[in-house]
Amino acid sequence: MEITKLSDKGQITLPISIRKKLQLKAGDKVVILEENGRFYMENSALMAFSKVANDFKGAAIEAGFNSEDEMQDYMQEIRKEVRGY
Repeated sequence: MEITKLSDKGQITLPISIRKKLQLKAGDKVVILEENGRFYMENSALMAFSKVANDFKGAAIEAGFNSEDEMQDYMQEIRKEVRGY
């Protein structure tokens, strides 16, 4: 458990141990979630990445790719077509 103080501007300083656990650095955004009267904080970038990863889970296989290399090769072809070289 960590304790921090609320400033008169409504700001708090997150202890270094919490920043490390959330993988936060200066300028990062934090999401505050409320669930059943309790509040939780998450690193917004990591939360977004996790959501995207879950949303795309299995999409490559459904699209007919059997390996990451096949998908990378296809992406290279698309880039060549778009760029014209």
